[in-house]
Amino acid sequence: MPTPIGDTLREARMRQKIDITEIEAKTKIRAKYLRAMENEEFDLLPGSTFAKSFLRTYAEALGLDAHRLLDEYRAQYEPREEGELPPLAGQPRGRDRRDRRYGGRPPGRGAAIVAVVLVAVIVLAVIGLLNSGGGGSDGTASTSTQEAKTKHHRRHRARPATPTRVSLRITPTVPTYMCVDRGLGTTPIYQGITGTPQSFHGRHLRLNLGKTSVTITANGKHVPLTPGPNPAGIDFRPGTHKDIPVGQRPCA
Repeated sequence: MPTPIGDTLREARMRQKIDITEIEAKTKIRAKYLRAMENEEFDLLPGSTFAKSFLRTYAEALGLDAHRLLDEYRAQYEPREEGELPPLAGQPRGRDRRDRRYGGRPPGRGAAIVAVVLVAVIVLAVIGLLNSGGGGSDGTASTSTQEAKTKHHRRHRARPATPTRVSLRITPTVPTYMCVDRGLGTTPIYQGITGTPQSFHGRHLRLNLGKTSVTITANGKHVPLTPGPNPAGIDFRPGTHKDIPVGQRPCA
């Protein structure tokens, strides 16, 4: 059985008492590649072509038969052509034999880089799916529609509906004259002096007060009014009110 390639190189170098750094300087091959050949870790070399070139240069530097070592490398490490007979039973392939001798070293640096790249590609793909909603344009359209509906509902909740009628409540603090009608030229629906709260409802209400010593709410909202002995006239419509000039007030 021939001596393994790596053992042949190492024994020749040690027999000649040559340090690995001397071979590196002589052959211009980096020390890590020289050690890889001695350990038969050819997968750490940058490709089969470089491996054969480095092996020839190293063998010649040690005075070994480079052709014989190259033939052994091809037989053990290069892919077999179709139709080539398989190895005899019990005869290990080059890499299998190396694995048994060195206890199954972990995969080389190249394999680790490939694994890292694959993991990175998978992570980027997952992130892309999450960012796109996992459903393409349909998912995006559905999300946009839902957001539009949400904004529409929020806008309607934030802005109360405009009332269609006026609910007026007048609470005098002292007996006060008041007259109420439903618009210019209409018949008054209330006229008199009162000291008790009065309530009125309608689409349009006009109020004439003898004094402003009253509290007024329209549709539950307080109507600012300075209390005092002066008369006042107010025109109420749903959601709004305004002063009535003297001479146009109800019962004037």
